[in-house]
Amino acid sequence: MIKPQYVIQKLYQVTEGKAIITSDVGQHQMWAAQYYHFDRPRQWINSGGLGTMGFGLPAAMGAKLAFPDQDVACITGDGSIQMMLQELSTIKQYHTPVKIVNLNNGYLGMVRQWQEFFYQKRYSMTYLEALPNFVMLAEAYGHVGMRIEKPGDVEGALREAFAMKDRTVFLDFITDQSENVFPMIPSGGGQNEMLLAERDEMVSTHDEGMVLL
Repeated sequence: MIKPQYVIQKLYQVTEGKAIITSDVGQHQMWAAQYYHFDRPRQWINSGGLGTMGFGLPAAMGAKLAFPDQDVACITGDGSIQMMLQELSTIKQYHTPVKIVNLNNGYLGMVRQWQEFFYQKRYSMTYLEALPNFVMLAEAYGHVGMRIEKPGDVEGALREAFAMKDRTVFLDFITDQSENVFPMIPSGGGQNEMLLAERDEMVSTHDEGMVLL
């Protein structure tokens, strides 16, 4: 299966680290920050800790308007992108071709991760059972859609997409549903309570909250 971190690494490689990167909010935002190595100011545009789902696509459109000769990529997730899908129409109307890198794991990933770590895997309202066909949706707006399901196809799809300079391309990468973001500090926790890998496990106690084992 495709690891989301691998997609970001290949995106950096294919764009030679020169693209303007925007993102939405969630696990993909963290992976973008970790695995796309930013070399200059104003290359990494996201809402930071404000948690503004839906920010990435209109931000990418604005960046392309400001810098029409540069490659612009929006790194997003299947939850966030649905907040502002209508901007695919605006992108078409004002001809601001961007590349949309959708890390599609079928979940509201960051919320699922918190439920896994801190709520004993009592998952609630985080699995997205009724996702649209993003390829057909992109094509309905007049753009190019691609669905990528195998790791061996990741680099080729990215190269094909960025070769289409005048087209918006929606790349729907089907990624590992169980992948989590590390490192992670529990809410209210200290630096010494940082989770560094899958082997770290959180358990709750009645009086002391979360304790790192």
